[in-house]
Amino acid sequence: MDYSTESEVSEAMEYTYNESPVGSLLIAGCGGALWQISFPEGGRVRKPLPGWLRAEKPFTEAVRQLRAYFSRDLRRFDLPLQPHGTPYQLTVWRELQRIPYGETITYGELARRIGNPKGSRAVGAANGRNPLPIVIPCHRVIGRGGQLTGFGGGLSVKQMLLDLEKD
Repeated sequence: MDYSTESEVSEAMEYTYNESPVGSLLIAGCGGALWQISFPEGGRVRKPLPGWLRAEKPFTEAVRQLRAYFSRDLRRFDLPLQPHGTPYQLTVWRELQRIPYGETITYGELARRIGNPKGSRAVGAANGRNPLPIVIPCHRVIGRGGQLTGFGGGLSVKQMLLDLEKD
């Protein structure tokens, strides 16, 4: 995975849509790497910006893997990713990828894992800015008492993804 800071965002973006059990996902990227996935509803809906080019071919493998994930045939994504964020967000997103399929951890545990044991709110904020949900599995992070909290696609989508990953 190639992580970059927000200042390195390019303008030559391409995008496509993928129909999924959670709605039509916007998939966008540049230079062969995924930069973002956006849900059709919820707090973090994104739309293609002017100048973006609609193209399906660059996302063939991403679409294949997303379909396999939703069919329960894929437990770990293997895609070129290039999420953009602050150095702290990038650290959190790297750690999210270490949470195994079908497992959950709390925001506090995520904070401990990155060496910031009192930073559960900061990890929650970084988690909420994850530009590649599902592929970088931010849905696997839950509240201290096991409750579902914040998710860009909405809590019903978060619950659906967690249920999908149950054996």
